Amino acid sequence: MTAVSEIYQSHKNARGFAFEQSYPWSDEQLRGIQESLKKAGVKYCVGSYVDLHGTPKGKFVPLSHFEHFAHGSELYTGYALDGVGQAPNDDEIASVPDLGMIIPLPWNPEVAWIPADNTLHGKPYEVSARVALQKVLAQAKEMGFGMNLGIEAEVFVLKQDEDGRLQIPNTDDNLTKSCYDVKRFMDRYQWLDKMATAIDDLGWELYSLDHEDANSQFEFDFNYADALTMCDRFTFFRMMAKHYAAEEDLVATFMPKPFADKTGSGAHFNMSLFDLETGENLFKRPHAEDPRGLGITELGYQFMAGILKHGPALCATFAPTVNSYKRLVRRGLMAYYSWAPVFNSYGRNNRTNSLRVPMSGGRVESRNADAACNPYLAATLALAAGLEGIREKLDPGEPQEVNLYELSPEQMKERGISQLPTTLDEAVQAFANDPFTKATLGETLYSEFVSYKSEEWRLYHQSVSQWEIDKYARLY
Repeated sequence: MTAVSEIYQSHKNARGFAFEQSYPWSDEQLRGIQESLKKAGVKYCVGSYVDLHGTPKGKFVPLSHFEHFAHGSELYTGYALDGVGQAPNDDEIASVPDLGMIIPLPWNPEVAWIPADNTLHGKPYEVSARVALQKVLAQAKEMGFGMNLGIEAEVFVLKQDEDGRLQIPNTDDNLTKSCYDVKRFMDRYQWLDKMATAIDDLGWELYSLDHEDANSQFEFDFNYADALTMCDRFTFFRMMAKHYAAEEDLVATFMPKPFADKTGSGAHFNMSLFDLETGENLFKRPHAEDPRGLGITELGYQFMAGILKHGPALCATFAPTVNSYKRLVRRGLMAYYSWAPVFNSYGRNNRTNSLRVPMSGGRVESRNADAACNPYLAATLALAAGLEGIREKLDPGEPQEVNLYELSPEQMKERGISQLPTTLDEAVQAFANDPFTKATLGETLYSEFVSYKSEEWRLYHQSVSQWEIDKYARLY
């Protein structure tokens, strides 16, 4: 698998071709790639794009059909998918695989997974989150910037009983604070080792993995990459985690808050801009030279200010489900603080802010993002907001260093800190009412997001939960 990946390292500059040139691959190159895949034992390719929710979709094509496949031969009825803005009478969309990343499945190397971009009538189809991200990356490129992104991947590995209820796999995984616990980590060693081995073989540079704060919750930290590559990797990571869990009759879930009394799963975005010519990190400066002491350049502060300006609207894509807002609470039903961000604020190594600058400086961490986010969509809006902050030379104000969980509403008001949305409904309203989101995503993708997420809230709000039955069935 590593050998196959290495074949394409030289082609990574072809990324974003939809906005630079119509097609970068010659027939000779395509035949060479096809032959390399054949030698590696690949029999099928899937050009995998995502729907509005970030769920992978695609058709499987025999390797003998590779050249046609690479030119976008596979057509899709958009009305059969969530959030791609098509009606039953519309022409099909096509997917064009991005040959800058080809991953033979670690568990079945006969199948090669390739991220793809949707097109319509031979042009980029902008009702596509991956296409939207490339559009904003092109705007950053005009300013001389590239974006690096690291995503901290958190996931629960659970059992699901016959009634569909989620359960901790081993009964003695019952610590109130199970973070970093070695015994509970080793209980899931087989699954963890499969994941870690695959991540390393793929060249993602895994540098840490651990048992997270909740029972049977785990985190994988691998090296950052350019934003498009990292979104591709996170999408593949979720698919891979689910497969390896299913091999053990378990469920890997990226549901943000499976249990009300335990912490939820984030997908913290660690962001920085780099100089396209030199590769230099444009957010990094010595702490002693930063008047606020965070180790961030003026450009970095402006980037943060842009994100804070649109914080409530961005929250809808960082935390895109009804369940997400069970995570974004100070404490909820937990025995201690949730660690989750509930305020539109920033600071240094203070995890009660939604934006945090880790001790090393040089990057900005958004703690709003959760494990269910569509990474392409969230990265698109985060980058666009940051670029706006730079263009407008915005100032985020002074960093917040106190435990914000303990402040009263009056104290929050004195500091000029607002609370982030507390429900999906509030977040979608903030998204819908901020002109920035429509300007960034375009009318159709914007409308699709508002429509689908509003309906998600309506269905949830009108359903009857087990809590209601337990509370009211015999009370009245």
